[in-house]
Amino acid sequence: MASQWHSMVSQKLFLARTLLGQLDRPAVQNEEQPPNEAEQALRREAAIQGSIELLLRSRRLLLVMVARLYQKKSEEPTTLAELASLIGSEPNEVNRLRELEQRSGSWWNHLEQLENSQSRPPATRKTVSAENIIAVSADSGPDRSAAALLKTLNAVKHFADDLEEQHSEW
Repeated sequence: MASQWHSMVSQKLFLARTLLGQLDRPAVQNEEQPPNEAEQALRREAAIQGSIELLLRSRRLLLVMVARLYQKKSEEPTTLAELASLIGSEPNEVNRLRELEQRSGSWWNHLEQLENSQSRPPATRKTVSAENIIAVSADSGPDRSAAALLKTLNAVKHFADDLEEQHSEW
């Protein structure tokens, strides 16, 4: 049963990888007229946001996969806290996920940042003029580059595959 969930996680990750692959190729409407800059930017943003949504969905499905590994057949946790209350805080998977949640730069942390960023409207920015220029550090948000998203995707895939392998040995 858990292997079906592993397949779903893998499917979402594959689709996210496919979307990210679109960023490398120029979109061609027809041979005569290449897409304009605005259309290219729109397609790029759609591919990035779509891949982020698929990554977030795969993380949620990963939590369900862990619950199924512990014979929780009807519950579908949506957060790590829900998973821990469902199967307990002692299992190795919960401890590993908590460690990832706490570690800056981990795939879990990156997905958390992406989810927060994607779930809120962009911050309004003041216009810059000679009178109001102040040197401050601006929060640019999480890294949404294709390379960063692929790194996170590969880490999630590795984690899911590792779980599947560990539990299929039994």
